[in-house]
Amino acid sequence: MRRRLYFMVPDAASARQIRDELLLARIEDSHIHVMAREGISLSGLNEASILQKSDVVHGAETGLAVGGGIGIVAGLVAILFPPAGVDLQLVTILLTALIGAAFGAWVASMVASSIPNSRLKAFESALAAGHVLMMVDTPSGRVDEIRALVASHHPEAMNSGVEPTIPAFP
Repeated sequence: MRRRLYFMVPDAASARQIRDELLLARIEDSHIHVMAREGISLSGLNEASILQKSDVVHGAETGLAVGGGIGIVAGLVAILFPPAGVDLQLVTILLTALIGAAFGAWVASMVASSIPNSRLKAFESALAAGHVLMMVDTPSGRVDEIRALVASHHPEAMNSGVEPTIPAFP
């Protein structure tokens, strides 16, 4: 299990130095992402992906639950009021729930891909001012160690919090 640490740094050069120190601390490069406003060069750094910049994950989770619930209701209606001449089994509820969940997750994630990540709302003003946001996914047992490492070498990096959990698929 990984936890995401957020650090707001003044510029891309500081982000590169912190990234190098995190690499020496055995945090993989694929677990270090940065985000900045348009026009700031982030060459040499892993820029945040659409999964980190938008609410795709939250949308997919919501769509999965809502679509599954609607699928269950649709399956119950189909069994209670079957079409003429069709004998539906209880497996109909399972199938409609699975189809509804898959469709709901797909549609909701497509809609949510255009919505900015709600967890990053607190950083909008600093990003607009030209700062760089670093997102570091660390093993749960090393959170305090990594925070202390960054704070000791880079006092300019504001520790902006820890996300409780990281989704399994970004």
